[in-house]
Amino acid sequence: MRLILILTCLLAFQSAAASEFDEAFQLANKGSTAGTQTQPQTYVLVHGASGGAWDWKLMDLLLTNRGHKVYRTTLTGLGERAHLASKEINLTTHITDVVNTITYEQLDQIILVGHSYGGMVITGVMNQVPEKIKHAIFLDAAIPNHGMSAMDLWPAMAEHPVVDGQVFFSWLIKDSEAPHDVPQSLATLTEPVAFDNPDAHELPATFIPFIKDETAAVMRSVTNPSWKNALSRNWPVHSLVSDHNAQRSHRRELADLLELVIQPASK
Repeated sequence: MRLILILTCLLAFQSAAASEFDEAFQLANKGSTAGTQTQPQTYVLVHGASGGAWDWKLMDLLLTNRGHKVYRTTLTGLGERAHLASKEINLTTHITDVVNTITYEQLDQIILVGHSYGGMVITGVMNQVPEKIKHAIFLDAAIPNHGMSAMDLWPAMAEHPVVDGQVFFSWLIKDSEAPHDVPQSLATLTEPVAFDNPDAHELPATFIPFIKDETAAVMRSVTNPSWKNALSRNWPVHSLVSDHNAQRSHRRELADLLELVIQPASK
């Protein structure tokens, strides 16, 4: 009898959790018709510093529900791979994580998406396997030039404490339950990226900055190194009014943009 009661409670809890998850997903997808106007694509999503593929689960479901294929790579030492954390992990490690996803999943004609620090990673991926990429999208992300590191673009990163080669970002929440952000190897932020492949320079790419308002957008467009790099490369820029984590707060709008920016220009 006691066992039956325990099982009943467990099932009820799981049902409630599933219901809450479904509700969040339906709300994110409500009212959008973008997917009905877009050919199925293959998206490879690369998360930002301290995060993991877990943070893009609902975006995955949203895009999959619209008919796309989605791959989420968790970078070594982060997310469910936090047990592999080491000061030896560098930017090359993270670039290889994504390149291997593309290689072993036998992907081609991908839409490569990088959020925040993920822009450093996908820049290196573009340089290594440009023939696999249909379009690159930088979401409020680092857009480095050849030979630049994340620290070069974001000097304020140096203000975060470093312990045993791991950066403890200010946004980490101590003793929080998984899934959650975790410390990240300093070497991932100090290693320069290679972006000297002419074929990579020819790839279609789009910058989607997340902005507070139009006034802030104007200011950032002339002061932000990544924004200026995007403009100097003649990349389209499509702003989204959101905080830095639109994958949490503005999923439907972000999914719409991920579809919109890869559409051929109307004649």
